[in-house]
Amino acid sequence: MIYLQLFLGFLNVGFLAFGGAYGAIPLIRDVVMSHGWLTDEMLTYMIAVSESTPGSIVVNLSTYVGYSQAGILGALCATTAAVLPAFIIILLIAKFLKNAMKIKSVQAILYGLNPCVAGIILATGIYMVIENVFAISKGGAIGLKELVLTLLLGGVMFGGKKIFGKTVSPIALILIAAVLGIFIY
Repeated sequence: MIYLQLFLGFLNVGFLAFGGAYGAIPLIRDVVMSHGWLTDEMLTYMIAVSESTPGSIVVNLSTYVGYSQAGILGALCATTAAVLPAFIIILLIAKFLKNAMKIKSVQAILYGLNPCVAGIILATGIYMVIENVFAISKGGAIGLKELVLTLLLGGVMFGGKKIFGKTVSPIALILIAAVLGIFIY
């Protein structure tokens, strides 16, 4: 039964995850929390690990959740389900819709999805900051270490362009976060 739940849960994520990995995180969170597969804290840690390891966040998260619930077969079910919709869609596009991007209505739909995806990513980021810094689910105590780390990383990210003349790469931010995490924790 767990294999079917993993497959259907991550198939849902795969079908509805527009805008890439960051747009899928709220969907993954919803599936994982609704089934009680991981705690919110553990999922947050896995998101951080998935960002810093090679491969797609969706693939990494689905593999981890599947493995944590049902071993290697569970990882295979969850990962296959997460990538199957994109695989099918790409095959259909390649086969039947070679000229789809030339159609104005298709362009309009895709351009209309851009602000939606940006909003989903922003909401997820705000949720993660609030949950980790202000620990709403743990009684609302402000985590001083988490606040300092968030402010430092935000300063590097937003101040990087002024200081270095270019934006700081996500890889550099991950490395900086890792080093700061070692010193702070």
